[in-house]
Amino acid sequence: MTSHESYMRRALELAELGRGRVSPNPMVGCVIVHEDKIIGEGWHQYYGEAHAEVNAINAVADKSLLSEATVYVSLEPCSHFGKTPPCADLLVKHQVKEVIISVDDSNPAVAGKGIEKLKAAGINVLTHILEREGRELNKFFFHFIEKERPYIILKWAETADGFIAQENYDSKWISNEFSRQLVHKWRSEEDAILVGRNTAAHDNPQLNVREWSGRNPVRIVIDRFLKLSDKLLLFDKSQPTLLYNVLKHEEHPNLSLVRIDEQGFLWHLLKDLHKRKIQSLIIEGGLQTLQGFIDQGLWDEARVFKSTRTFGRGIPAPHFRGNLKSTEDVMGDTLSTFVNPTVES
Repeated sequence: MTSHESYMRRALELAELGRGRVSPNPMVGCVIVHEDKIIGEGWHQYYGEAHAEVNAINAVADKSLLSEATVYVSLEPCSHFGKTPPCADLLVKHQVKEVIISVDDSNPAVAGKGIEKLKAAGINVLTHILEREGRELNKFFFHFIEKERPYIILKWAETADGFIAQENYDSKWISNEFSRQLVHKWRSEEDAILVGRNTAAHDNPQLNVREWSGRNPVRIVIDRFLKLSDKLLLFDKSQPTLLYNVLKHEEHPNLSLVRIDEQGFLWHLLKDLHKRKIQSLIIEGGLQTLQGFIDQGLWDEARVFKSTRTFGRGIPAPHFRGNLKSTEDVMGDTLSTFVNPTVES
C-alpha cells in the first residue's frame, strides 16, 4: 500500500463515523499530513455543521504548516455555499501544498468545480485514490444523485423452509434477537423505512430505533385507499411519517398524507421521496409490498435472514433473482446480501 492509499484509507475510516448523521450530505473524512506525519484530521459529524476539511484544519495546532501540507479528503471539496461555506475556498485560503481526493463529487453543484478552484489557485491535485472504496462508502449519495431515486434495500426474515409469515400473517420472531438488533442498527443508518398496508395492520409496527442508538428513520406507509386505523402506532406522530395513497393530501404534525396517481404508483412514490431528499430506503413490508418492488426492478440490495425455525406452511418468501454479495452467520441465523444484477456496477 502506498502512503497515499494509507492516508486515504484513514480518511475513509473517519468518514464512516458520520454514518446515519449527515444525510442528505455525503460522509466525508479528511487527513492533513506534513512531512509524513498527521497534524490534523476530522470528519463531517452532523448535517448542517462543519464539514470534514473545516474540522481537520481546526485540529491543526500550527496553522503555518498548512502551506507545506498534503490534504487527503474522501470526496471532492465542495465549491458552493450551502449550510456552510465552500471547503475548496478554505483550502485555497490556507494555500495548502497538495490535495489528494478519493472520489469526484457528481452533485451538479460541485461536479469538478472544487477541483478547478484548487488548481486555479496553484494547488497540486491528485484524484481517484481508492476510488472504488470511496464510491462504496457513499453509495446511497451517489445513487441518489445519479439515478434520481433513493437507494432501495429489501429486508426480510424467512424460515428454513422458506416462509416469511404464518398463514395468519404472524411474522414475529422468525429471526433471533441478534439479527433483530442488527436490523435496528440499519434503521438508524437509513433515511426511511417502508411497509405496506397488510404489515401495518397485522404487525402494528413502530418502525423506530429501539435496540440501537441513533436517529429514527422517516416512516413510510403504503395504504392506497386509506383503510388503516388511525390508532396504529405508525400514526402516533412521534416521528416523521408519510402515508402514500390515491385519495387525498393532508398535512399534520409529523404525519403527511401524500396523494399520488395509481398508474405508476411506486415510481411516483420514489420520485416524491427524491424531492424530499431521502437517499436510502429500507423496505420491511410483507410479500405483496416486497414482490411489488421486485417485479418492477425497483431494488438495489436485498438482505435476507434465514433462521433455523420451520413453519411447514405459511406465506412464502418473495421470488427474486440477485447476485450473492456476502453471507454471514448471525448467532445461528444466516444473513445473505444480494445485489440487483440489472443495476450492479
